[in-house]
Amino acid sequence: MARLSVLGVLVGALSLPLALVNAAANQLEQVTVDFGSNPTNVSFYIYLPTTLAANPPILVNPHACHGQASDAFTGSQYATLADEYGFIVIYPDSPNEADKCWDVSSAQTLSHNGGGDSLGIVSMVRYTLDKYNGDANRVFATGVSSGAMMTNVLLGSYPDVFAAGSAFAGVAFGCFAGDGYDVWSDDCATGKIIKTGEEWAAIVKAAYPDYTGYRPKIQVFHGTADEVLYPQNLEEEIKEWTTVLGLPSTPIETVLDTPVSGWTKSVYGPTFESYSAEGVPHNIANQEPTVMAWFDLTCTGTDCFSRPGGSTTTPPSNCTSSRRN
Repeated sequence: MARLSVLGVLVGALSLPLALVNAAANQLEQVTVDFGSNPTNVSFYIYLPTTLAANPPILVNPHACHGQASDAFTGSQYATLADEYGFIVIYPDSPNEADKCWDVSSAQTLSHNGGGDSLGIVSMVRYTLDKYNGDANRVFATGVSSGAMMTNVLLGSYPDVFAAGSAFAGVAFGCFAGDGYDVWSDDCATGKIIKTGEEWAAIVKAAYPDYTGYRPKIQVFHGTADEVLYPQNLEEEIKEWTTVLGLPSTPIETVLDTPVSGWTKSVYGPTFESYSAEGVPHNIANQEPTVMAWFDLTCTGTDCFSRPGGSTTTPPSNCTSSRRN
């Protein structure tokens, strides 16, 4: 394993001051052994806390465009939180040297075991589960911008792997493939690709046509002043995932000023919620406490949230959190 050098904050990186965010006890390490199928040569970086939980959960945190694994590592609190709660964090690094965006558009990445960046990332998960005796029912993904797009892709292409996701300033699964662009879709980015919930759901289900099991729950965040991925993309994500998850298309509960003043939380059911951040541009800040609660990653007992195997039942409610000492 090798130490990864740190880039400065680049386009799409988080707005939080890096030095004040990550106080991780250990270093980010690169996995250089063969970890499974990796057709696009995604680089594999991992954070291991000094004390692992028994059957540790796994969190995948793909970086934004123009960034790398070290930016995701230093630009959020997840490694520090892993020290406290004993889970493992995987930080994949995009092989796209042109702009370091993720492949969220190819037919390969948008299909189960079809190839693309998504398969390389899932191979990292499978390797980590096996090597560290991880909990296969507690695998999660979260990211910002291109990392949020990849979060959507991972949940859509690999519903058998992930329990839940949290996407900040992303787009609907399949949106970048909508106009045939290889990497960047102006039509999707500017909110011009608009579909019905049924149309979006068909795209998700086509990624794994024979799958009938549990679908991961997801929360999505978006700024109303997003100038890179226009706010219409939040509406498309809402239509897509509420239809996939069999939830109503309008919220059953709305909560103002949460988790930040000016942000509105909309709850559509136990498996989907959205957050509209008033006046926030594309450079939206991570909300680690909200994400941790959604994943139930502060729970270290025996009754924590997890995917119910291959079941199609509603995920159990979050357990009462317990802190590691």
